[in-house]
Amino acid sequence: MMLLTKTQMKTYFLQAISLFTILIFVSNCKGQTTNGLSNTKTSVKLEPKLKKNYFTNQYQEAADNIHNILQDKAGNLWLCATGDGIYRFDGKTFINFTTKDGLSSNEVWSILEDKLGNIWIGTDNGLCKYDGKTISKISFTTAKTATSKNAVWSMMQDKSGLIWFGTTEDLYCYDGKVFSRFLDNNNILNNQKLQLKWVQSMHQDSKGTIWIGSGPIADEGVIAFDGKSIKSSKPNGDGWIRYIIEDKSGKIWFSGRNNGVFFYDGKSFQNFTEKKNIGGSILADRAGNIWFDGGEKLNSNESDGGIWCYNGKTFKNYVMPFSLGNYSVWSIFEDKEGNIWIGTRNTGLYKFDGKSFSAYTEQKTR
Repeated sequence: MMLLTKTQMKTYFLQAISLFTILIFVSNCKGQTTNGLSNTKTSVKLEPKLKKNYFTNQYQEAADNIHNILQDKAGNLWLCATGDGIYRFDGKTFINFTTKDGLSSNEVWSILEDKLGNIWIGTDNGLCKYDGKTISKISFTTAKTATSKNAVWSMMQDKSGLIWFGTTEDLYCYDGKVFSRFLDNNNILNNQKLQLKWVQSMHQDSKGTIWIGSGPIADEGVIAFDGKSIKSSKPNGDGWIRYIIEDKSGKIWFSGRNNGVFFYDGKSFQNFTEKKNIGGSILADRAGNIWFDGGEKLNSNESDGGIWCYNGKTFKNYVMPFSLGNYSVWSIFEDKEGNIWIGTRNTGLYKFDGKSFSAYTEQKTR
């Protein structure tokens, strides 16, 4: 399958085309491999130039967003920008890393810190790894395939230590030495002949089940892996699952691209009908609240915008008091101190400390 160009990808998101997931592999992932990490010769020592106390929005395109947020073991925040590479924030200054520093693309979709402290960076043009000193380009090299230009939509590390990569073409796992393609494991039952392409989200729940959210084009819905077989379903008719989270009670929440939010209570799937027109990005915080994207507020006929907090009984809406707050939310993240970070369309960044919002984006005119 050919990768969409950056322009085509942005068009898909802006027009909300419904044609457009997280396998977390357990220790029995044993696809054949011949070699492991294949680093290109473009590994570059990081010498970032930008150091500022605000996040600089380059406004490359209005469709750009902060697609993902990570906090590493040292407490730094990492921001995936789908146009400006990645930013690292130590609480005082932002440092910007781009293709000039070794990234394979400035369009970054996913990020993961593994148990050894390496930062894995998924772009629309392949996988990179930051070891604390340099950024290296990584190829997915197995016995049957070798590619470095696969868009990496999602990543996760399971309880056994295996790292999973959901890409446009395949689902891969890495055991610390070699890559393997999940579907090359003949011991896994795949009665539905699932292809596991365009994997957009993954989560391993507290009971060990791996949940995979299928992305655009593939449209395979929610996929569950119990260690022996994979099974797909579309509980609310939505084939594109953008986010998967688990709340404090063990309930698994799914956010579909077209038909809203639903959850799995351990026995069955249930549609979340308590409130309409919310969904998109979702977060389960440590206190047990569920946070939802309120949608893009363009006029009185649209949703209420901002973000919503649901405590299991009531909803509360928070509208960001800044012009960029009118843009839809693409990422919601809780840091170690309990602050809620919000990344929006048009590359806006905000922090909510439970009482008020702070803007971390330098607003520029075109």
